[in-house]
Amino acid sequence: MSNRNIGIKDVAVAAGVSVTTVSHVLNQVAYARVSPETRDKVRSAAEELGYGPNRLAQALRTQRTGMLGLVSEDIATTPHAGRIILGADEAAKARGYNLMIINTSGSASLDSRQADVEALLERRVDGILYATMYHRNVELPANLASLPSVLVDSVATGGKITAVIPDEEGGARAAVGALLEAGHTRVGFLNNTDDVPATRQRLQAFRAALTEAGLDGDAAPVESEVSEVDGGYAAARRILSRPDRPTGLFCYNDRMAMGAYRAAAELGLSIPGDLSVVGFDDQELIAANLYPGLTTVALPHYEMGVWATDHLIDAVEGKTDLALMALHPTILGCPLVSRDSIAAPRR
Repeated sequence: MSNRNIGIKDVAVAAGVSVTTVSHVLNQVAYARVSPETRDKVRSAAEELGYGPNRLAQALRTQRTGMLGLVSEDIATTPHAGRIILGADEAAKARGYNLMIINTSGSASLDSRQADVEALLERRVDGILYATMYHRNVELPANLASLPSVLVDSVATGGKITAVIPDEEGGARAAVGALLEAGHTRVGFLNNTDDVPATRQRLQAFRAALTEAGLDGDAAPVESEVSEVDGGYAAARRILSRPDRPTGLFCYNDRMAMGAYRAAAELGLSIPGDLSVVGFDDQELIAANLYPGLTTVALPHYEMGVWATDHLIDAVEGKTDLALMALHPTILGCPLVSRDSIAAPRR
């Protein structure tokens, strides 16, 4: 028998179960009462026989195409945030779906982004992921509401839609906590100048963590610049030139930390001997390749892509109600990644 002629009945016979059971297992029906052993038996039989569902027949029966759309605000061209796409793609394939990506810009007009969503609707995607390069508030195209949709790394302005975002405050607390644990009592912060949630939440957590440790969080030195290497360098030069310069430095992101490394070197400060530094993002090309390696906080880009895709598919298949989850965004943890840029202070 050729693989082309193998049907669901053949899988049922090979597994020793009913056709209904095979259908429930292969279509991942949530309410089906099928034991794990039987599920494994059905999947093994299907794999051995080379059985795969007829996508055309399945689409006609379910009115679904098995395609998901992803509107990418710049993340397709950003190496570290691109892990959102990797997570979404792998999660989609694991559930039998494919991903169609349209890249746009965060500076694109609302009409332009509405046209991008319309292009996905014309291709009859079953649901849409809308992902941004960094955590921010976003004004959404109105036509996004016509299908199940999930936001990734962003929250909607003036509307409620299911979203998954990173734990900015928890990540910042972990970064400051690593410096405090090493014995630092003079800790400074190089912050971003953009008015985005991460800027506000990381600053709030920085001050709160110091205050809770018995230090004066409100008086701790903070210098703000654009969140790039040059901005980190300029901010670090200022903060490290203070008479009471900090011995520990928390940087808004790894790029600013790279600038801080340069400023420290110019001022004759060794890392971590004279200055301990911790970043945020865990941009591997930067953090792992600085010398010494940068201790930093990882953004859960891959995990956000997986979470959003799994919940979007559940909504498409009628297994969950996205409206219930839209009341509050889901927050995923930002773990500390320890390398060699933190040590006990010398003075």
